[in-house]
Amino acid sequence: MTDGGPAASVTLADVRDAARLLDGVATVTLVQSSRAISEAAGVEVLLKCENLQRAGSFKVRGAYVRMARLSAEERARGVVAASAGNHAQGVALAAGLLGIRAVVYMPVDAALPKVAATRQYGAEVRLVGEDVDETLAAARAEAARTGAVGVHPFDHPDVVAGQGTLALEILEQVPQVRTVVAPLGGGGLVAGLAATFAEAAPHVRVVGVQAERAAAYPASLAAGEPTTSRAAATMADGIAVGTPGVVPFEILRRHGVEVRTVSEDDISRSLLMVAERAKLLVEPAGAAGVAALLATSRALDTAATAPPSGAPRPLEGPVVVVLSGGNVDPLVLLRVVRHGLAAAGRYIQLQVLLDDRPGALAGLLDVISTLRGNVMHIHHDRTDVGLGIGEAWVRMQVETKGQEHCEELLARLRADGYRVERSGRAPGS
Repeated sequence: MTDGGPAASVTLADVRDAARLLDGVATVTLVQSSRAISEAAGVEVLLKCENLQRAGSFKVRGAYVRMARLSAEERARGVVAASAGNHAQGVALAAGLLGIRAVVYMPVDAALPKVAATRQYGAEVRLVGEDVDETLAAARAEAARTGAVGVHPFDHPDVVAGQGTLALEILEQVPQVRTVVAPLGGGGLVAGLAATFAEAAPHVRVVGVQAERAAAYPASLAAGEPTTSRAAATMADGIAVGTPGVVPFEILRRHGVEVRTVSEDDISRSLLMVAERAKLLVEPAGAAGVAALLATSRALDTAATAPPSGAPRPLEGPVVVVLSGGNVDPLVLLRVVRHGLAAAGRYIQLQVLLDDRPGALAGLLDVISTLRGNVMHIHHDRTDVGLGIGEAWVRMQVETKGQEHCEELLARLRADGYRVERSGRAPGS
């Protein structure tokens, strides 16, 4: 097997060899059905729960296969890797199982639980760089300086073959599968799926999903080669990669894999739905596949009859969505859940103009209470330069039961004569 380059390929035989190496190492994770997500997506959906994999993500598959195939001399030199967190933990776990010294570079703002877990698995962690691309550069420099073997998170045939073992499991667990949707960062996972299905089940369609704030693949596929795109801040840090890998890019290009993008609202809403309805904890990147399904369903509903030109095509079911990881910082989870609640219309930000007189605020709150709105935060402003004498702005965050409840609340306040505006980002926008 060649190391990188456009000529590198991954075959079904490679993936089956990888599966034998992983026997007893990687967990055969469960596939869980979800009626709620299926109804929302308009197609039968099953969830492949790699969030329950050892080390919390699919990454241990590729990392272990890559390292298990090292020679004795290479193992003695140790390994070096770079990752925002999941590959780091996969490398650290694999190194411990194989008795190899591991140095792992992680971005300076990597989630603390991921950093702690990587160290607990026995790797030396070094925090360098603002993003994965800078961290990868530091790891490459370390490998060149010390002779340690670089274990790339996605750009190596052995890593791709390891991730491809997921496809073998899906075919055993859901033999009737027609579509597989998976998060897409550098491309190792989606490439492994595409290469495996191309030989084992060519009727299965593979769709990769990127956060629209960090989507390097659409431009790269259009250009016909990997191109660099500066990734903006996204809650889906696990797939925020600025440059596709050469090996996975060639596989995606060769097999015509479709790539879709999802917004931050799409991701947060989906993470919330997976937690509430499927009872599963996933990180934002891990929810990207569900986000794409729900975004497609909303787009088709909005189109009324036929989808407009350029709209995503509906996906043929059964659809298996890979929940790629569950390693989420509790503080990040708190922010994402709040974001998801707002995006789903479960919170509404209101700005109401009141006469600044005794009882006016109480009257407003009485209307909200009658409609079963729950005021979470409130701010009374008498000094805004746009206010007239004897006027005040009341800005509040109200917990609601959903989008319809928000509209009912707004309509009632306006009907009662209040000048009311939605402030901030409108839920669902």
